[in-house]
Amino acid sequence: MPVLLVVVALFLAVELPAYLGFDPAASRVPARLDLPLHYPLLVAHILFGSVALVTACLQIWPWLRRAHPAVHRWSGRIYLFGGVFPGGLAVLGVAPVSSTGPVSAVGNTALAVLWLATAAAGYRAVRTRRYGDHRRWMLRSVALTFSIVTNRAWLVVHLLLFGPFLGDDPTALGLAAAGASVWTSWVVNLLVVEWWVLRPQHRAE
Repeated sequence: MPVLLVVVALFLAVELPAYLGFDPAASRVPARLDLPLHYPLLVAHILFGSVALVTACLQIWPWLRRAHPAVHRWSGRIYLFGGVFPGGLAVLGVAPVSSTGPVSAVGNTALAVLWLATAAAGYRAVRTRRYGDHRRWMLRSVALTFSIVTNRAWLVVHLLLFGPFLGDDPTALGLAAAGASVWTSWVVNLLVVEWWVLRPQHRAE
């Protein structure tokens, strides 16, 4: 997964600096200044989510899992307890009051719930030594983790698709594209992984 690590490094190099100064005015996601906890929770989610992205690359790297199982186990703990669980709880305080409209709010809230649930299911499976189930649940979790990366590509796609219809109203175009990209970014990821884990050879594990 070195290529995936490069993708994540480039993504974080572009997105993360806007939040390291803890300045709401620099936020790429419009901060709800009328809600005092919105921006702190948003920053917490982004920082914990960054940890999840990096460690997710390590978790799904087959060579690392086979050659260095201890590293796999420790990166998994960091992925869950230093990334997904705190990041998912933080975003539950942000997603329902999304500044990009109700479609985004519902999509991001559903994503947060599923992100927490798949990670919890993966953790429970490994604790009970159901390693096949653990791998399948963690693949689902990682698919949801990477929705933030695929969201950027889907946003461009939806801007191009909706542009001919809403191009005269930039606000409406932005809200429509943002809402659609929120949903497609995680639904498509999850469908691809479901196809992968439900293939006969993976069901038999």
